[in-house]
Amino acid sequence: MNFQQLRSIRETARCGYNLTEVANVLFTSQPGVSRQIRELEEELGVDIFERNGKRLTGLTDPGRGILQIIDRLLLEAENLQRASREYAEQEIGTLAVATTHTQARYMLPKVVQAFRSAFPKVRIALQQSSPEHIAEWVLSGKSDIGIATEGLSQFEDLVSFPCYRWHHAIVVPEGHVLLDKSLVTLQDLAEYPLITYDLGFTGRSHIDDAFKNANLNTDIILTAMDSDVIQQYVALGLGIGLVASMALKQNGPNPGLKVIDGAHLFAENVTRLAVRRGAYLRSYTYDFIQLFAPELSRDDIDKAMRSGA
Repeated sequence: MNFQQLRSIRETARCGYNLTEVANVLFTSQPGVSRQIRELEEELGVDIFERNGKRLTGLTDPGRGILQIIDRLLLEAENLQRASREYAEQEIGTLAVATTHTQARYMLPKVVQAFRSAFPKVRIALQQSSPEHIAEWVLSGKSDIGIATEGLSQFEDLVSFPCYRWHHAIVVPEGHVLLDKSLVTLQDLAEYPLITYDLGFTGRSHIDDAFKNANLNTDIILTAMDSDVIQQYVALGLGIGLVASMALKQNGPNPGLKVIDGAHLFAENVTRLAVRRGAYLRSYTYDFIQLFAPELSRDDIDKAMRSGA
């Protein structure tokens, strides 16, 4: 039994039993992957995968249990490598942070700047994607940390921490009639074309839920991942923008636009930071987490990692 065999099993399950894709991930050949799988099955005396001819179609009942053990073994092997690097090179390495565009653009710059000052020899890899992909990257070990508003708390093998709360704001052109209202309602907003975030990004589900619960139909004419892009199209007069308050906190709205508070209309959002359950966190990873969420102590993080809370 060897680690290449274990990796072949794990990646085969992750890649939907597509051995060509597995070979690309492991930088080997498809026949090589097939051989590794077959040799481990022969050594264990059980079939790990179900087959239709030569094609793998799924996991057998024993295979599901074996895969869980393989995941733990490979995680501990990665932890061993991280621990050895921790003692050999305490302030040298790479920290991979997977996050959404909004977090990378508006919340992380000062954190990254402070971290780089404290750890000048640690490289930072910012990986931007959707919350779903962020979770997958942290689970697979491609990323050390995941930061997003939606989705991270739904994965059993991730330990996530609430970091800060925020709400959506309404952005309109200067002189818009909504600026004359003492309190804007959802009914008011539903009368105009809306411009906001893509599905699954930056609290979009809370926007949809608010209108749905009020039995109001909306005309969302344009969606984007970037708050600046949303504001740009509002400035062109295409509609009203619904953006994250964090995007307006530092620099205010784009020229020619005004902001209306939307905290009373949409549910509060919570941005969370997640790490993989059971992963070994290097010391500088704790420092990065505490820069992003100062209220979290190392003991808090370790306790949550142990308990899964």
